[in-house]
Amino acid sequence: MSGVEPRRVPLVVLGGGPGGYPCAFAAADAGLEVVVVDDSDVPGGTCLRDGCIPSKALLHISRVISEANDASEAGVTFPEPTIDLDRLREWKNEVVMGLAGGVSQLASARGVEWISATGQLLDEHTLSLTTKRGEQSLLQFDRLVVATGSSPVWPPQFPRDNSRLMDSTAALDLPDLPSRLLVVGGGYIGLELGTVFSSLGSKVTVVELAGDLLAGADRDLVKPLRRRLENQFDAIRLNTSVESLAVEGDQVNAVLQPEAGGPESATFDGVLVAVGRRPNSVGVGLAEAGVDVDGVGRVVTNEHGQTTRSHIYAVGDVCDGPMLAHRATADARRVVASLTGQLVPGGDSPVIPAVVFTDPEVAWCGMTETEAKSLQRGVEVVRVPWVAAGRAHSMGRTDGLTKLVIDPESRAILGAGMVGVGAGELIGEAVVAVSSGLTTTDLGEAVHAHPTLAETLSEAADHSERQAIHLLPRRR
Repeated sequence: MSGVEPRRVPLVVLGGGPGGYPCAFAAADAGLEVVVVDDSDVPGGTCLRDGCIPSKALLHISRVISEANDASEAGVTFPEPTIDLDRLREWKNEVVMGLAGGVSQLASARGVEWISATGQLLDEHTLSLTTKRGEQSLLQFDRLVVATGSSPVWPPQFPRDNSRLMDSTAALDLPDLPSRLLVVGGGYIGLELGTVFSSLGSKVTVVELAGDLLAGADRDLVKPLRRRLENQFDAIRLNTSVESLAVEGDQVNAVLQPEAGGPESATFDGVLVAVGRRPNSVGVGLAEAGVDVDGVGRVVTNEHGQTTRSHIYAVGDVCDGPMLAHRATADARRVVASLTGQLVPGGDSPVIPAVVFTDPEVAWCGMTETEAKSLQRGVEVVRVPWVAAGRAHSMGRTDGLTKLVIDPESRAILGAGMVGVGAGELIGEAVVAVSSGLTTTDLGEAVHAHPTLAETLSEAADHSERQAIHLLPRRR
């Protein structure tokens, strides 16, 4: 870019999502001068604008509708809801913009400079910037944090550029409510958005290539969710692939291929493709900067978040690890500790919880039972069905389960999982227990308020020691 005089800054963060802006804020708090480069006018990234926040806002509305329906069992009946899609879309956007505005104010108060532009590395110390109006400039940096996030995967055999075929970003815009919706993929994104559209009136069919939903979760946590979804969705097709999609007028013709049997044709009014996400590492100029990526496009980092160029770091979805906003924020804290020379060598990796915000919610952290079996590690697993919880009965939702994965010798809690209403809130206590190396005695002796769902955690700990009040002692 001849004739353009570069500007030099100490630290640049490329990407303003849940990995990028916390990194910039923590660096500023530590006294570093920092510039954030992001292609949006507001911070937050995919999570705030096109993912976590808008989807949870819509899932809240879905939950309200579900609770109104469930109340009929107690003799309270509500009329069918009237959906004002335009207002619902506006409300969802108001939630997003309110949070984005708050983050922008925090950036300004910290003195973090925000540049709305696309950034591409020219070499290991130079970033080329292009604004939406086509204006170009150069930034030279001493250190850089790559926080470019991820994007939805789109299978190459599916056509694009048609409003009836949506990825998760397009679906959250709520363009309309298709009468019949095909969801390709039975992971957390497909099930969450399928739940939203189903509660708003769409007949939802989920097609999943694997033999069950939510491949990363223990099967006993998935079963209660699957039972409820089987009643809520029009169909759940497991061990089935979607071979092709063809838009004809106002319909989408799909060819489904079950594992056993011949191909089947089905017609839908809309399709949501939710088969995973890929790291945003293409077009960033990583090769020009000497930064290595692995075979699937993830930036290679060490335990400090450093890439193959020690002054360039990477955090979040663009790296190896679970593609979760809170994991990206945890990465950011580690990187800033390294930037400021405060990182303790050899520190343990943080315990990263996973939450699926369906109804019921599914959450887990630490070592799972499935992982223990694959590692051939001897563990003790204890389960408490929520039918033993007074709070669950009072809510009319005894379909939940809490489980602990325990070291049989030390009695330390290695992992935890739960399925049920509010499981995403309950998992926080389990994260503290696993992170702190608490034992079943520690957790069991901590007094929990009654009646609460949190009691199921202490009851599980007590049950492991054959001291549970509301369950018969386990066999030795």
